[in-house]
Amino acid sequence: MSDTAAPALKEIFNSEKLRHIADQTKAIHPPFDVSAFMTLATTNLEALGIMQRMRQVATSLHATLPGDYARNIEILTAAAPGIGNGFASISLPEYVALYGLDDFDLSMQALSYFTRFGSSEFAIRHFLQRDMARTLAVMETWSRHENEHVRRLASEGCRPRLPWSFQLKPLIDDPSPVTAILETMKADEALYVRKSVANHLNDITKDNPAFVLALIDTWPKDNPHTRWIMRQALRTLIKKGDAAALSHLGAHEEAQMALRTLIKKGDAAALSHLGAHEEAQIALAAFQVSPEKIVFGNPVRISASFTSTAKSSQKLVIDYAVHYVKKSGDASAKVFKWKEIELQPGETCALSISRAMRDFTTRKHYAGVHKVDLMVNGRLVAEASFELLI
Repeated sequence: MSDTAAPALKEIFNSEKLRHIADQTKAIHPPFDVSAFMTLATTNLEALGIMQRMRQVATSLHATLPGDYARNIEILTAAAPGIGNGFASISLPEYVALYGLDDFDLSMQALSYFTRFGSSEFAIRHFLQRDMARTLAVMETWSRHENEHVRRLASEGCRPRLPWSFQLKPLIDDPSPVTAILETMKADEALYVRKSVANHLNDITKDNPAFVLALIDTWPKDNPHTRWIMRQALRTLIKKGDAAALSHLGAHEEAQMALRTLIKKGDAAALSHLGAHEEAQIALAAFQVSPEKIVFGNPVRISASFTSTAKSSQKLVIDYAVHYVKKSGDASAKVFKWKEIELQPGETCALSISRAMRDFTTRKHYAGVHKVDLMVNGRLVAEASFELLI
């Protein structure tokens, strides 16, 4: 692997970050034993994954703080701003999940505060698991909170299938208890919140699509924030070509945006939903992927140039798909939105974009030849490839 490769995600909790947490805690509570904390927090660190490291930070804080839960929360609350914003701060809500289940009111207050620095989405699930109704009642009040981080927690924390956490089986079976939370934030001004609401609804569609379709059927379609949530919420159903989901999108333009991932090879059924029976009228000048060989951790650049050959202006939707090599050696295509433009007759469009070749929480990369497709109005117009070296 190249020396330029991105560090493993677990390195968020490296020795330097742990020392920072210790120093900030000591600044608030001078008797805090930094040395003892570091010994505990770094034990077997290299062998631990990111969530294990998060928990070890919380247990190490508990072992080196005074011992009374209320007093420890007071110290950690004061230390939180110094520890700072970022994933490492989720060790604070994790402390609440581990040691605060028997002090519900104080723990709810702590989680709503800590989520502003590092999300409390994982920690709140332990309270939902113990007392769903009582915890959801608090989260419903959070959905109206002035702080967008708290509002997001109201949705993200009770997602039935939240990644990196255990499933909430009662909400998989019956999502109706979260209706008020989702309803309150259906047109939230913060994109951060809207993404959570959409992902929450998309989670529900995997088990209870009728619930989601019935809910959003009551939502106003004239609000752009609500329409955005609806589009994202229905993405799994749209990829399956679900007729009810397609009909809920309503406007032709909204349907076109949602269906682009279905039509990368000119699928007739998908094209008929869009009314996109005619191919884009263009002359392709170039489609290039560079470099031809890429070392893992470095970006690949994708470039395209084409000219409109139509006799009148035409709207074009440009996408590209990367066929990621899987562990098995097979490839799986991922479609990415690129640009929507309107070209006049004879007008040329030149595009270029850089795509990172590094691991994410949702994708692991494997060595091999990766094909790249250029699609215009849902039809494949050019292909190229690059070889990823790991």
